[in-house]
Amino acid sequence: MGSLPLPLGLIVTTDHSPWFSAEVLPHEPALRAYLRGRFPGLADVDDLIQETYARLLRAKVAGKLAEVRPYLFVTARNAALDLARHNQVAATDSIGNIEQLSVVEDRPDAAETASYDQEIEILHEAIAALPPRCREVLILRRFQGLSHERIARQLSISVNTVDAQLCLAVFRCRQFLLLRGVSRDCLTSVSHQSRA
Repeated sequence: MGSLPLPLGLIVTTDHSPWFSAEVLPHEPALRAYLRGRFPGLADVDDLIQETYARLLRAKVAGKLAEVRPYLFVTARNAALDLARHNQVAATDSIGNIEQLSVVEDRPDAAETASYDQEIEILHEAIAALPPRCREVLILRRFQGLSHERIARQLSISVNTVDAQLCLAVFRCRQFLLLRGVSRDCLTSVSHQSRA
């Protein structure tokens, strides 16, 4: 997590789809069952799986991946715990500020608004830089809210291809943003603000 992002050229020029389809996707049903059993309060398992895939691909590209299945499950558990911690902190923050609501204006100031606008602009550039199929799958999932199955039917591709394309899209967008100075904290806040 604390390491620097890999050069965009290394990620973009390497096709990880065959490896992903052969080594990772066969474990997805078991991974989904594990996450639902271990973390029954999860609202969106699909998003957590995509985050897991992005982390897994980052580890593979960095040469830190020896065995796929154990790393996949540990990474999914860690991603779920990260999400739970984030949600817990967010809940605590909102409870702690209740007494201040009548006095503190909760609108962002001009600097925050400008920063947010710049981050959104960079995100648009990242999405535009994706290969066409990757971009289309990402837009259908993240912005139109379609399920993996519905995207597969609409585009006449398999659900496994949807998963692979989403993983690649998230990974490439994250690298694009990090290389342009958008920090992980900003990525998290932009992600949560865009879902609200």
